Formats: sequence, structure tokens, C-alpha cells
Amino acid sequence: MTAGKFGTAINCMDGRVQEPVIAWLKERYGLDYVDMITEAGPDKALAAEPGDVIESIRRRVGISVTQHGSEVIAVVGHHDCAGNPVSKEAHWQHIEKAVGVVRSWDSDVSVLGLWVDEDWSVEVVTE
Repeated sequence: MTAGKFGTAINCMDGRVQEPVIAWLKERYGLDYVDMITEAGPDKALAAEPGDVIESIRRRVGISVTQHGSEVIAVVGHHDCAGNPVSKEAHWQHIEKAVGVVRSWDSDVSVLGLWVDEDWSVEVVTE
């Protein structure tokens, strides 16, 4: 197990959302590091994509949890997402469903859903 306190973010590949999510998770959970698992529109990918995409995300989350001891997993959606160009309301629905998918993996960690708004501020969708 690696030294330091880890969390995991299932985040969009869009570079604009990386830093706000990392900073928020570090502050909120007292983390030293945040493992970043990226996909284009990960909220939609987890809520609606075929099994291969979900299995890839699940495998990477598993490494973060088992090898780094990650204590929290965040599923992130954001404003102006090219990979999931839908309304805020639709994103929030995808995030809630995606959180349910991740929780179904039976890891003993907290799973929450986050939204990054047009000002790059982080909001909690579900905890």
C-alpha cells in the first residue's frame, strides 16, 4: 500500500475540471493524493454505456482502492462537457445513476457525485 491518504475521482478528460475537483477533494477529505480516472463524459458513460467502458473504469477504480487504499470515490459531471453535451438537470440524473453503479461494486469506500459549474466551482449532487 502506498503512503499518504488517497481518494479517487472518476472525472472528465477535460482539463478544466481536474484542478477544481482535486482541490475540493483534498480539502473536504484531507487527502494527500487524488487518483484520476478519466473518460469523456464519465457520468453518462457509467449511467448508459456498454459494459466494456464500465468494466474499464471499474478495473481502474479497483487499483486505486486496493493498491492505494482510496477512501472516497467521486463521480464527476461538469458544465460545457463535450463528451456529454446535455443540460445540467440531465447531468445530475446521470451523476446520481452513475453513483449507484459505483456503489454496486461493493467496495468499502464512500461514493459521492459532484458537479462542476460554469465558474469551475464544485457542488455536491449526492453523498
